[in-house]
Amino acid sequence: MKVLTGIMGAAMLLAGASAYADQAGSIVLGAGWYRLSPQEKGEPLRITSPSAIAGEVPNTGSSVGNANTLGLTVEYFITNQIAVEAVFGIPPRYHLQGAKSLEPVGELGSAKQYSPSVLLRYHFGEPSQRLRPFVGVGVSRVWYGDVKLTDRFQGVLSSRFTGGATSAGRTDADIDSKFVPVFNIGAGYKINERWGVGVSMSYLPLRTTINLKTTLPTGAVIESETKTKLNPIVTVVGVTYTF
Repeated sequence: MKVLTGIMGAAMLLAGASAYADQAGSIVLGAGWYRLSPQEKGEPLRITSPSAIAGEVPNTGSSVGNANTLGLTVEYFITNQIAVEAVFGIPPRYHLQGAKSLEPVGELGSAKQYSPSVLLRYHFGEPSQRLRPFVGVGVSRVWYGDVKLTDRFQGVLSSRFTGGATSAGRTDADIDSKFVPVFNIGAGYKINERWGVGVSMSYLPLRTTINLKTTLPTGAVIESETKTKLNPIVTVVGVTYTF
């Protein structure tokens, strides 16, 4: 009887130890709120073509506001501690605001950012623990779509480039794409065998260039650019489900 009682007690302990396990072979799906906060530092607008007027446009600048979106993750545990995670979701829209002499213009334009990522993560502790901190490193492919400039900003560019002669020029824009590293830290908490919650913070050292092409009513084309360091910090609060 004592032997049977001992075996049952050991079985209960083992069952409790695996009740919250994210372990080798586990697949964890996640969804949550992503807050993207650029730590940006923009440079002045610079004319690049034609060469006769190339150079910096004095006292110009811009700033980028925060963005929010829904993010999704899929994480696969290779071992009890090491996992690979893919991150994707709904592209957030960034809004570019004028600064310095461009501040009265207000919003200059906006763009959607696509930045799927792949991370290698290390989870501290054992699978039996409810709370497990983690660190991760990976890479993100960042590109931009649906880039729009406001009519007011396009008019200001035309006027500046022509010395006030006309504000009827039209400007198209595109933004350079980049591969950038991702540095990640956070923690997950298991509510039960399947469900959990998690928080994390990621940093992406991202520098990119906004390219502008202004076509004047005369047909003349003026190309310009501005470089910016976005360096966003991405804060995530979400829920997880383990298979």
